[in-house]
Amino acid sequence: MKNIVVLGSTGSIGTQTLEIVRYHKDIRVLALAAGSNIDLLEAQAREFLPDLVCVWDQEKARELAGRLKDVPVKVCAGMDGLLEAASMEQADMVVTAVVGMIGIRPTIAAIEAGKDIALANKETLVTAGHLIMPLAKEKGVKIYPVDSEHSAIFQSLKGEDSARISRILLTASGGPFRGWTREQMKDVKPEDALKHPNWFMGRKITIDSATMVNKGLEVMEARWLFDVDFDRIEVVVQPQSVIHSMVEFLDGGIIAQLGTPDMKLPIQYALYEKERKSLPGDRLDFKTLGKITFEAPDFVNFPGLALAYQAGRTGGSAPTVFNAANEWAVSRFLDRKIGFLAITDLIGEAVERHYVIENPTVEQILDCEAETYEFLNGKVF
Repeated sequence: MKNIVVLGSTGSIGTQTLEIVRYHKDIRVLALAAGSNIDLLEAQAREFLPDLVCVWDQEKARELAGRLKDVPVKVCAGMDGLLEAASMEQADMVVTAVVGMIGIRPTIAAIEAGKDIALANKETLVTAGHLIMPLAKEKGVKIYPVDSEHSAIFQSLKGEDSARISRILLTASGGPFRGWTREQMKDVKPEDALKHPNWFMGRKITIDSATMVNKGLEVMEARWLFDVDFDRIEVVVQPQSVIHSMVEFLDGGIIAQLGTPDMKLPIQYALYEKERKSLPGDRLDFKTLGKITFEAPDFVNFPGLALAYQAGRTGGSAPTVFNAANEWAVSRFLDRKIGFLAITDLIGEAVERHYVIENPTVEQILDCEAETYEFLNGKVF
């Protein structure tokens, strides 16, 4: 029986991971970690009986410990708790589904402990890919992507020579405002941006999809996962979200992975290390689908994608600033403190003013994040 740790167990990816565990009944959950949703975390702890539960919020951790006095589980808190969970001796795989750069240190700890990674925390590779990928290779650790697009690429490469890649075709739905101009988007409210046409995801990633910043982050993540330069990563808008991504090879052949927009498929593919197992859910019906269409991405009205390519090509600490500015701006937008268009405006401003560090350490990455927050906190809106 495989033993796993789930970091971010109360979020969209975490809860779907546990649905798969519940369905197959052949994986043991050793540890669960969440931010502050202790009601759901308590229910998960009582169902899966992990050895350890971690809550990021210290006060919430104390409250949860009181609630779980009748359950033989250790409750810990903060970064120390995440690091302990990520490096548990009995664990075979760590599912990194926390949101944001908080995932960097636990992912490194898991790799150093020799644990395979089911990677749903894209910020880890966006900001620290130059550290993560060489470390994984050194430790003999496998990284299985959980993003639907990166999983599709991963599946398309099965049995193929990755050195023969000509292009990665990274598909995008276009989000809820596909085809809109910036003028049309100037008065967009959070409730509008949270209405994704195809996918049910967490709030932050849904806003990222609406700005197309998420696709930019995926471009930067793909660069590290598949060891290709940015000129060979092309974004293609595929509004039906049926083709999850494609790989073109040197001979012109293209292999794609198709399916319904269901995150449980890439999660399960990672959990079982590429083994195909049964999975309940809808199936793609080509008779009723009718057509699959494609469009070029709109870099003018969705400048977040262009900024991501710019930050990725610059490299060093630039992707960290891009990511940190986006996290800050999305949070403020969801709190109705800034407008929708301000998200990408602030990203551009933060990246433009930043003095790039070529090969940042983890400490320098986290310092860049803090400095970006400090700069944006000093602005008046």
